Amino acid sequence: MSKKTHSFQAEVAQLLHLVTHSLYSNKEIFLRELISNASDACDKLRFEALDRPELYEDAPNLEVRVAFDKKARTLTITDNGIGLAQQEAIDHLGTIAKSGTREFMSRLTGDQKADAQLIGQFGVGFYSGFIVADRITVESRRAGLPPAEGVRWTSTGAGDFEVETLTREQRGTSVILHLREDAEEFLNGWKLKQVIGKYSDHISLPILMEKEEWKEGEDDKGGEMVPTGEWEAVNKASALWTRPRKDITDEQYVEFYKSISHDFEPPLAWSHNRVEGSTEYTQLLYIPAKAPYDLFNRDHKGGVKLYVKRVFIMDDADALLPSYLRFVKGVIDSADLPLNVSRELLQESRDVKAIREGSTKRVLSMLEDLAKKAAPPADGGDAEVTDVVDKKEEQEEGAAADEAGKYARFYAEFGAVLKEGLGEDFANRDRIAKLLRFASTASDSANVSFADYKARMKEGQEAIYYITADTLAAARNSPQLEVFRKKGIEVLLMTDRVDEWALNYLTEFDGTPLQSVAKGAVDLGKLQDEEEKKAAEEAAESFKPVLEKLKEALKDKAEDVRVTTRLVDSPACLVVQDHGMSMQLARMLKQAGQKAPEVKPVLEVNAGHPLVKKLESDTAHFDDLANILFDQALLAEGGLPDDPAAYVRRVNALLA
Repeated sequence: MSKKTHSFQAEVAQLLHLVTHSLYSNKEIFLRELISNASDACDKLRFEALDRPELYEDAPNLEVRVAFDKKARTLTITDNGIGLAQQEAIDHLGTIAKSGTREFMSRLTGDQKADAQLIGQFGVGFYSGFIVADRITVESRRAGLPPAEGVRWTSTGAGDFEVETLTREQRGTSVILHLREDAEEFLNGWKLKQVIGKYSDHISLPILMEKEEWKEGEDDKGGEMVPTGEWEAVNKASALWTRPRKDITDEQYVEFYKSISHDFEPPLAWSHNRVEGSTEYTQLLYIPAKAPYDLFNRDHKGGVKLYVKRVFIMDDADALLPSYLRFVKGVIDSADLPLNVSRELLQESRDVKAIREGSTKRVLSMLEDLAKKAAPPADGGDAEVTDVVDKKEEQEEGAAADEAGKYARFYAEFGAVLKEGLGEDFANRDRIAKLLRFASTASDSANVSFADYKARMKEGQEAIYYITADTLAAARNSPQLEVFRKKGIEVLLMTDRVDEWALNYLTEFDGTPLQSVAKGAVDLGKLQDEEEKKAAEEAAESFKPVLEKLKEALKDKAEDVRVTTRLVDSPACLVVQDHGMSMQLARMLKQAGQKAPEVKPVLEVNAGHPLVKKLESDTAHFDDLANILFDQALLAEGGLPDDPAAYVRRVNALLA
């Protein structure tokens, strides 16, 4: 047998150190991870055997076995699933088979709790074995390969691993943990059954352990539990989603989520339903509490697990939910799809379309329920203050506060993705719009809904006003807000990169138009009195000669120059025409390497500002002043001058 030593991928070596020192606060979770991997291997065999039934060889019954040897100090988890070929063992056990690994490692902070939550998003369960083991041996043979092509993988987790060939009659994989002294508790049958019952009871395959019986010691010197050679299932061995909801505890739902998602935090919400009708299926869908690291990565695979008649078909079945709900985890088990369903069929099937529509509505209903719990009480009254607080009431209030905070947690993680639905899901656009939240000039936190805004609109206000910017500070301090601040008109502050694109598909909310304060001429309608309108018209007329000169001086930069009433303290600002592309969106497209049209903005000037008035008197420096006005407005808007050096020279010349 040939034996070769390989080095771990650098990121894996770092990860192993972190795993053994800080990843799991609860050691026993390693068993959940390894049993979950074993179950996945059996699912994959079942799927491949749909076309190649010979892969079952002489063992058609899939199972997972857990055994321990006190004398050898080993714990072994064995499955008769798909198994590994030698190169697969090298590739899968020596590297983190995920894109963006380096980015992941760069985000580790050294904070054990924070890092543990981050690692939970990466599906690195196999390495959790090193929490309890100082050496791990993996023996495996891929289904369909001859016994002589088995593989043995061994590592102490210290930087390298050994691989050699071996003869293995049984297909599948055995993970042999050589336990450390501080992990002796896992050499106990009762303890192992307890852990399996807690974390892996939902696994749809039988998890078998050897029965034990009590054997008295010699000369009545105590005794011990010894194996009988007979194996028994220690889990229910029925898929959790197939059981009645009344028979499943919240803890079981949470543990099932952690098992399929490799997340370490419980989900925010879940929904378990059996749908009957023209298309029959069962859905168990979860809303995670944390976004995966690659949520916005183009290579990110989102989607739920697809089963057909309880037979696993594929992970990440992205055709069953729209892209903007790609963060949802869970299982969909269809009674109508063919067992040999392919990805191509998933794109076209009428049944898949029905499942997709039903699951989308179910997820939106979950989010609506979370949002309702986050709303303030209808009466808004103050609670009576007493010296003695009933402990039960205090606990109930704490639980209610936790429920109320769930939607804020969800939105902070996934709000930007949800907004994509405005452009992707016309049928549910109104429901999605009601779920959106923003910061505003009247609120420091991003918790203002369109409905909240409408309820606070001033009498005579005819539009919902908003502004988009790269950061919250840039939005809040934009000169375009000055007249709105002066009149006490609330403006929504939008800072997600997707906002500008998404709002192209949402022009109104509940009959009230949405109006960007950075597009078109400012029109406050009934909120602007006649005297203001008259003063603005007079200013525009008297300033006309200067406007013409400004247009000529800035003809290569500005589409137009006009007097505005939106400015109070600032000399100038930039806007675009009503239906034009914003400058922020054009910048983002260019940064993403996409083609974007050249946007020539409109320069609006405050005729009453001293710097603007100077244009009438300082004709010698007119062109310099005009360009400085434009470039300063561009800086305030979040852009950069085309020629920063020229801008600096002009400012320095005027200062001198």
